[in-house]
Amino acid sequence: MEGTKCLMPPNPCLEDRMIAETVCSAVSAAGLGIALVTAYRKRFLTATRIAAYALVPIGLVMTGVVEWLADTAFSPTAWAGFGVLGLSWVLFMTTRAVERRRGGTRQERKERKQQRRAAGASGQPGAVAPAASAPSLGPGSRPAATRPTAAPKSDDDFSDIEAILKKHGI
Repeated sequence: MEGTKCLMPPNPCLEDRMIAETVCSAVSAAGLGIALVTAYRKRFLTATRIAAYALVPIGLVMTGVVEWLADTAFSPTAWAGFGVLGLSWVLFMTTRAVERRRGGTRQERKERKQQRRAAGASGQPGAVAPAASAPSLGPGSRPAATRPTAAPKSDDDFSDIEAILKKHGI
């Protein structure tokens, strides 16, 4: 009864490997059978594609990937490792989301704060005039020369679309 108990945890149980290899072999055999039926119906390109997919599981068994997966699938340590990796991913994505909401990294925010301080110290006008008793934030606070002007509306953007629609009778 060598295969009934896993005495050595680093090595997978014989039954675990056998089950995984049997399932992979059955999937490959079924896929090859479907490929033969498809080829019988004269759909050779599709049959070849199905055969290619069907050979993947048996190839994984032969390369040892299935044995590695069986080690991983039945190992509590491996699952705990996946949990830790998932937690680290969640933490990383949370910090990225918060960083985007705040507007950049800590260093970038610090640089912007220093730039604002330097702009205030250099004598650039702020929201409140030096001699004013209250902020002047009304619509006429800026001279007319510095106000942005509205771009002239042009129908050139839609003229080609209208021409296409008229061409098709729409």
